[in-house]
Amino acid sequence: MERDNPKTIANYIDSKKGSCKVYPAPFAVKPFEDDDKTVVEPDISVICDPNKLTDRGCTGAPDWIVEIVSPSNSSHDYIRKLNLYADAAVREYWIVNPDKKSIYVYHLEETQFETTAYSFQDKIKVNIYDDLSIDFSELVL
Repeated sequence: MERDNPKTIANYIDSKKGSCKVYPAPFAVKPFEDDDKTVVEPDISVICDPNKLTDRGCTGAPDWIVEIVSPSNSSHDYIRKLNLYADAAVREYWIVNPDKKSIYVYHLEETQFETTAYSFQDKIKVNIYDDLSIDFSELVL
C-alpha cells in the first residue's frame, strides 16, 4: 500500500462520521500500558478510542494494524509482531506482502486470531467495519 491508500480508510471513516482515526507511519504504538519498553511503529494504525492517544502516539492496542512486509525482515511481521498484536488484543491485523502479492488477515475472535489468506486480486472485507472492503486489484502497490 502506498502512502495515499490510508486516505481510502480515512475517507470511509469520515463519511460514516466515525470516531476512528488513521495514523500512517511514523507513529509510535505502545501496545501495553504497563510496558514502556515495547514500542512498535506499524505502517498503518487505526485507533477508535481517543483515550489511547497521547502526545507520543498510542498507548494500548489499536483496533486495526496494517504492516507492509519488507524482504529484509519479513519474520518480524509474520512472527514477532503477530504474537505481540495477538497478546495485546489488536482486533485486526493485516500483513501485506508486495513481493508475494499476498495479504494475511488476522481477525481477533474471542481470545485468538482467525486467519484468512488473500491475493492482490481480491476484495477484502475489513472485519472491524460492517461495510468496508478494500479491493487490492485497484491499488497501486
